[in-house]
Amino acid sequence: MERITVHAKFHTGHRQLGYPGKCKFVHGHTWRATITVTTDEFPRDDLDMSLDFGDLKRIVRFLDHKMLVTENDATFLDPALFEPEGVVLIRGKGPSVENVAAYAFDGVVAHISEKFPGRGKAYVISVTIIETENNLFTVEKTATI
Repeated sequence: MERITVHAKFHTGHRQLGYPGKCKFVHGHTWRATITVTTDEFPRDDLDMSLDFGDLKRIVRFLDHKMLVTENDATFLDPALFEPEGVVLIRGKGPSVENVAAYAFDGVVAHISEKFPGRGKAYVISVTIIETENNLFTVEKTATI
């Protein structure tokens, strides 16, 4: 088995619409991410590299200094009020740590699919998002690409 792991840090704002506590208000976090991809043997590119560390980090660093929202947050999605390039649409009912992890997982799958398409290889992809020092969420799934 071969495994690649990267760690990245990014800063975002978000709010949980409909949440009964203080998280319903706009607030921010310094998030930390750990992305691990495991497979039996990685394909290699022309430089004999598998997945570039920087490419994997960019998946979550794209979120840096952005406002994370879902489709029901009409205020932040209004381009007359907020610059669209500063807002990232996350799938789900709220920009929770679970949905941020799903966003990153989907980004890893898309990156591998672009770099090494149609090889039929199974990759175990694990994404851990740390929202605060005490709160984190991990999604780990196998994707065949």
